[in-house]
Amino acid sequence: MDKHFLSALFSPASIVVFAGRPDAPESHTPQAKALHQAITAQRFTGKLVFLDIHASGTLADLASVHADLAIIALAANEVTAALEIAGRIKCHAALVISTGIDAGLAAELHKMATRDGIYLLGPNSLGFQRPDLHLNASVAGDLATSGPLALVSQSGALTSSILDWAKKNAVGFSTVVSLGPNTAVDMAQVLDFLASDAKTHSIVIYMEGITNARRFMSALRAAANAKPVVVLKAGRKPAGNRAALTHSGTIVGSDDVFDAALRRAGAVRVRSFVALFSAAKCLASRYKPVGKRLAIITNGGGPGVLAADWVSEIHLELGRLTPEQALALKPLLPQLATLTDLIDVSEDAGPEQYRAAIEAVSKAPQIDGILAIYSPKMGADGDAVATAIAGFNRHVNKPLLTCWMGDATVGEARKILNDATIPSFRTPEAAVGAFGNIASFYQNQQLLQQTPPPLSDLAKPDVEGARLLIESVLAERRKVLTEMESKALLAAFHIPVTKTILARSANEAIMIATQLGFPVALKIDSPDISHKSDVQGVALNILTATSVRDTYLDMIQAVTKLQPNARINGVTIQNMSSQKRGREVCVGLVTDAPFGPVIAFGAGGTMIELINDRTMELPPLNQFLARRLIERSRVAETLGLWRGAPAANMEALEQILLRVSEMVCELPQLREMDINPIIVDESGALAVDARIVVDNTAPSVRHYNHLAILPYPSQHEQLCMLAGGGEYVVRPVHPDDASMLQSFVRGLSPESRYFRFVSSMQELPATMLSRFTLIDYDREMALVALITEATTDTQGQAVEVTRIVGVSRYITNPDRASCEFSLVVADEFKGKGLGSRLMLSIMDFAREKGLTEIEGLVLANNPNMLKLMKGLGFVIKSFPEDPDFKLVTHHLQVV
Repeated sequence: MDKHFLSALFSPASIVVFAGRPDAPESHTPQAKALHQAITAQRFTGKLVFLDIHASGTLADLASVHADLAIIALAANEVTAALEIAGRIKCHAALVISTGIDAGLAAELHKMATRDGIYLLGPNSLGFQRPDLHLNASVAGDLATSGPLALVSQSGALTSSILDWAKKNAVGFSTVVSLGPNTAVDMAQVLDFLASDAKTHSIVIYMEGITNARRFMSALRAAANAKPVVVLKAGRKPAGNRAALTHSGTIVGSDDVFDAALRRAGAVRVRSFVALFSAAKCLASRYKPVGKRLAIITNGGGPGVLAADWVSEIHLELGRLTPEQALALKPLLPQLATLTDLIDVSEDAGPEQYRAAIEAVSKAPQIDGILAIYSPKMGADGDAVATAIAGFNRHVNKPLLTCWMGDATVGEARKILNDATIPSFRTPEAAVGAFGNIASFYQNQQLLQQTPPPLSDLAKPDVEGARLLIESVLAERRKVLTEMESKALLAAFHIPVTKTILARSANEAIMIATQLGFPVALKIDSPDISHKSDVQGVALNILTATSVRDTYLDMIQAVTKLQPNARINGVTIQNMSSQKRGREVCVGLVTDAPFGPVIAFGAGGTMIELINDRTMELPPLNQFLARRLIERSRVAETLGLWRGAPAANMEALEQILLRVSEMVCELPQLREMDINPIIVDESGALAVDARIVVDNTAPSVRHYNHLAILPYPSQHEQLCMLAGGGEYVVRPVHPDDASMLQSFVRGLSPESRYFRFVSSMQELPATMLSRFTLIDYDREMALVALITEATTDTQGQAVEVTRIVGVSRYITNPDRASCEFSLVVADEFKGKGLGSRLMLSIMDFAREKGLTEIEGLVLANNPNMLKLMKGLGFVIKSFPEDPDFKLVTHHLQVV
């Protein structure tokens, strides 16, 4: 069961091809002719059979034909018959290469494929290529060169263009997949296959859109956790939505949200397909995640300055040698060399000087990457410099990129560098941009590692009270909350707000202002007015009762004149903020199709559309994500020591973001929100105004279906009693458990390790350890049993140590209805009820996710596990594919 469900599609041992009548080639479709030529141009490593749907024969004749994959390249009216035959001969996968099949016929083909258990790529696909198998099941061009990259594209035309470009630039592929519209096997499933494909070291994606955000994010996060993923997306929409009711909704465009989603998934986004492959090459193999400090070694000031400018432009940092490091390097370089910012080795530098500079920088811990720039000089040997760098490359433990300026005289040098797998670029900006992709990968991988809980450990919010408030607004057939309602909602989640009271007359306004104390602010209260200041509906720093009366009357009159149809509840009175040196920021919420809610942060005040300072993050957040969200904004520069003002209280700002994240997770009715301005200074943060938009077309909150990323399911933590005394905790796994899990596996007996992994491995490889602890709770679950024991440390002090003593896990099968489980318990805890509890808990979780069956493979010579399964009500059967295993299954009754 370790074999991936798409292996029959992308790694078939046998293929049957439906490409028309062999005796009438003139009747073949253009796709059939192209496919026949492509698939026979090289010898496929497996079995290849051509069939004609019109050939006479009995079902018995068909039964003698077996194939993993059926490839169909027929006219639209014949595709259905061919897919019917593929089902009869028990094909596990099918590819339909066609054009012009409409959505209705495509849906019918999908239904047929599902009925017969066939994974269907297409229709309207250009097919796929697997160079290692010598398989060109496509009409996208000649078979690509074999290599470590995988390409997945939603555009057939661009697939062909990329393959043509790659051939001329010596780029090789493990897999090329052209999805096309209306395909049943989608982007998420292909990414899932490539994540576990040993031939694929990095993945490049061209996409135009997605339909199911949860599935896409789940697959992308899993793939990016296993190997670098680079994405090129077309269809960038202009930011802004004229129908938005909040500032955030006006500013944030769908492309901004897509950027935020890719960041959170750990992938890198590029803007051109040339950048797509340079990024993939840089991220593959030895270029592991690093920081963003790039040292520039150059023999010419101009190119070095261009590179340094671009470092600043794309928000990297210039890597510099310390005075001590520069002093040690200086004697090894020509007299005119300068080492202050750029490492300018001067135009007299040769191979040894370049090598000395690269060696010094590679040993500098404060530098994350190296860019070596060479400009041709009279009498200099650029090829020799390239050879020296190529020979030293294996000693460099950080990314090394090169830029050989010019064209006619540097071709051989670039070839030398490419042959040594050192990325080489024609311009300094392109080289710096490539390093920027490496740095983005590092930063995004940090975001990927975050597994935040749905609610923080702070005071519990009044979620039910908040829901009642929203329901009362929706019951009045309103979608926009008043300022007072918005602030009440924020207060339910412990977000600090200014005290606000509604006055319905000038006299009421005077009494309220007098009780609150001057100065006060007056704001119009109307569900029909989005931006109060636009209609003279805001007055600040009112100092006397007389001014309150006059301002109230003038405001009502002005608003009525400017917005005669607006419903006016009155005027709200609130104290002016006493934070003299406070900075104004804004926290917002937008709802995107298809990614759902997105939290925005940036500069606040009345000019936020003009300033357009917005950074975004998909919920849920934790403190690390909240801090990074703030740091990416331009207003972050003002939050430290700024123009004599003390540094703002960043923790208070982070808490507001965490509280907003709680609101988003627990209140799926939220559609848009502005908390603007939030005034923050050294003493804390205070929400002065808020506007919230809700809708009653929200899904159930039970499974957090409105979120693209599932939060940590803390509700599944439970305290259990050990048979014979003692207690243990069962909870979902999270990334911080990696070292404990490794210790647990090392502590298992060889027999227990073999029963679990069918391997004699002593410990989990790093990739498997990461895969087991950083999981997507939408597609799988792992529960760990933890015990806490008292012991003494090296100083003899009493300490408590927590360790893992059991793990149960399930992974959802491709049918999204069943799952496969695994279970292992520490040897000294067997027979104490842990195995039963872990299995019952994992089954409860699967049942809650709507799965109907759980299954697993147990070695036939593992009687204790088989006994446990039988006791839990599992049905035990022989496993036809391997007699060493038993297949155990259990139907999950949905409660």
